[in-house]
Amino acid sequence: MSAPSSSVAALLATVPGYTTGTWAIDPVHSEVSFSVRHLGIAKVRGRFDSFEGRIVLAENPLESSVTATVRTGSVSTGNAQRDEHVHGADFLDTRTFPEMTFASTGVRATDDGFLVDGDLTLRGVTRPVALALEVNGFGSGFDGNPVAGFSATAEINRSDFGVTAGPAGGAVGEKITISLEVEANRQ
Repeated sequence: MSAPSSSVAALLATVPGYTTGTWAIDPVHSEVSFSVRHLGIAKVRGRFDSFEGRIVLAENPLESSVTATVRTGSVSTGNAQRDEHVHGADFLDTRTFPEMTFASTGVRATDDGFLVDGDLTLRGVTRPVALALEVNGFGSGFDGNPVAGFSATAEINRSDFGVTAGPAGGAVGEKITISLEVEANRQ
């Protein structure tokens, strides 16, 4: 295991209590959400209610990893008619592709945080995606066990994953912003 570079060590110094180990994402206190432009003028937001993941924090954070699985059928946009369309073949095709997954391939330090590179698989298509990661902190949960908090965002192009949006394609933006708010429990 290699030691963190001086710039990574300085960045870690801004994260009091950095704790190595294996962490499980707590779905009760976490959120996987997205937004996309509609008609080029407004953002429509949605979320996934069923997901799980594992984070392994190494002593050198650049050697850390994350894996996550999201059940696509748990998508909710707050509108039943729109949700039905999003479940269908024009969008997520949740019957054929009940899960999307992310597996990290590397971690890079930036001036204000980290980038987690990885492979996102959606609708059977795997593409590289970089998550801009913010380490929010470490502490103790109500039961006294260690907890950690992270925020991450990424932008994907829906067409790269075969999401055509069908007849509504012209009304739905190509770029989708993915937002993650994660609380994790140390295993």
